[in-house]
Amino acid sequence: MSQRVEEREWVQFQWAYMLSLLGGRARVEELAYETGAFTRRRAIRSPIDVLQMILMWAVAERSLRETAMLAAEAGLADVSNVALFKRFGKAGKWLTSLLMAMLTDRPKGELGSERRIRVIDATAISRPGHQGTDLRVHLSMQLGTNRSDSIELTDGREAESLDRFTFNPGEILLADSAYAHREPLARVAERGAFFVVRSVWSFPLENEDGTRFDLFEALRRLPEAQPGEFAVQFRGKDGRPTACRLVAIRRTEQSATHERERVTKNSKRHGAKAIDLRTLEYAGYVCLITNVPPELSCQSVLDLFRFRWQIEMRFKDLKSVIHLAEVPARSPELLEVYVLAKLLVAVVIENLSAAESFFPWGYPIPTHQLVASVPADP
Repeated sequence: MSQRVEEREWVQFQWAYMLSLLGGRARVEELAYETGAFTRRRAIRSPIDVLQMILMWAVAERSLRETAMLAAEAGLADVSNVALFKRFGKAGKWLTSLLMAMLTDRPKGELGSERRIRVIDATAISRPGHQGTDLRVHLSMQLGTNRSDSIELTDGREAESLDRFTFNPGEILLADSAYAHREPLARVAERGAFFVVRSVWSFPLENEDGTRFDLFEALRRLPEAQPGEFAVQFRGKDGRPTACRLVAIRRTEQSATHERERVTKNSKRHGAKAIDLRTLEYAGYVCLITNVPPELSCQSVLDLFRFRWQIEMRFKDLKSVIHLAEVPARSPELLEVYVLAKLLVAVVIENLSAAESFFPWGYPIPTHQLVASVPADP
């Protein structure tokens, strides 16, 4: 963290503009009262001041003690670092609501595209000195605009699942093997959406007549340097089949060797004494299951899936540019608030980077008013 955001510029002198990028004063205050993040004045005058200090702490990467000193210097509040700890710990639902509202604000025309292509994945975040996963960021981004359309923050025990997202008819989603589960995929198909998901060798597939599909026998018949596809289906718990295609291609020897090394290393890290030989053989192929229309050839399906890498780059940017992976907060409550504050700023950056969000004066003018009124101060 050698470089820091200069908080004197955007927190003290540019705060009104920063506030407009977050949706405006009315929204920020309304959601603070609704979620219980701010109930009455004490040493801190308003929810706006609390948000300033949260961003000073998380985005400008200051300690709670430094934040308290800077807040006093800026005339925001004269409070201790312990008082900030208590205030910030109540802000999780508030920042989540702000984040969801910012995503909802995006142009409806962009969200309503019939052939919208979405890339889905998740990334893990851990506290300092902790080997496990404390939080998981579940993200969906639009391939056409390179902008997030859904962000959810959960604890580390919550698994990756397509059920976390809402899909519209005609959409195409791209996801890695962590999302290759029959029930969620069947629900995606039922909604009229399409999936292109990397498969695992243990995924139970059938031939169209309901007999068992022999995956490895089919893969061994693939020619060198040419993709192939097989008409298959899978069944959910209710027994109903979902028709799809298995699209597969052989890896080069160099790529296959690299993949075998990767899966062997992962197996050892998770404590496995031996690795299944089928896992090593399967590492020689790339296999996708998809229900996209047959007009999209197997070559096109593979080409489309290559763009899934864009979300890996997004997570890399989040971790390297805004330091999402470098979380100093040790308390679970502060950890959540810290990450949410970073994600708020990430969405602001996305909005400013989009062509339709360019303003000659540098910031948007809020055009909406929330229906509920802000409670009067006691």
